[in-house]
Amino acid sequence: MKRSLYVILLLVLGACVEETAFRMETREFSGEVCPDCPVVYISIPQASGRSALATAINTSLREEIIDLLDYDEARDATDIGEAISAFQGGYRKLQEDFPEELSGWEARVEAFKSYESPQVLSLQIRSYIFTGGAHGYEGTRLLNFDRKTGEQLQAAQLFADTLAFRNFAEKAFRQQYHIPENEPINSTGFMFPGGRFELPENIGFAPEGLVLHYNPYEAASYADGDLVLALPLEEVRPFLKGEY
Repeated sequence: MKRSLYVILLLVLGACVEETAFRMETREFSGEVCPDCPVVYISIPQASGRSALATAINTSLREEIIDLLDYDEARDATDIGEAISAFQGGYRKLQEDFPEELSGWEARVEAFKSYESPQVLSLQIRSYIFTGGAHGYEGTRLLNFDRKTGEQLQAAQLFADTLAFRNFAEKAFRQQYHIPENEPINSTGFMFPGGRFELPENIGFAPEGLVLHYNPYEAASYADGDLVLALPLEEVRPFLKGEY
């Protein structure tokens, strides 16, 4: 009996230590500072501990930053520092070729935890990238992780019936953006490809519920900005695969 209690105690303590070991702290990165250097500023959470969740979060954030900044394909950046160098190096290379036409580049990326429950942890990544032209590009990424396995969950993995949820979301979208039920989805100026409502690339959890985030050009023009539809969790639970 004593041995059984001892084993149980060890398991409980082990679980507590593992949970305590996981935490996230903000880490900042910046590029070289000089009069002709492009501005680069990165602020993201870094997960500590050796859990699958910590590894998945750090890996996903690193890959997202590299994808945003690595403008030098020949270098093939493997970490955030190299990606920043690639971004600044890309600017310098163009500056040499087009010194009179090139305006300053800029990259700003901020990531933070947007939601946490016993089942899932969600992150939001906001970025602004300017590499010339009339304006820069602002984008948002929503990442969801299974807290137990560390798996990054794709949007389709969240739903038991994606088609049923899409129909539910379309009704909510039409109501929020004042699109008559009997009119085409693009009748008021939206730009859904093929004239059919689709779920966005980015779906994630936040305190206000399940968030559907359409980035510029995804369903509307750049001038329309981001389209954000927040659905209360109690309304979307029937469509979800798990308890979130």
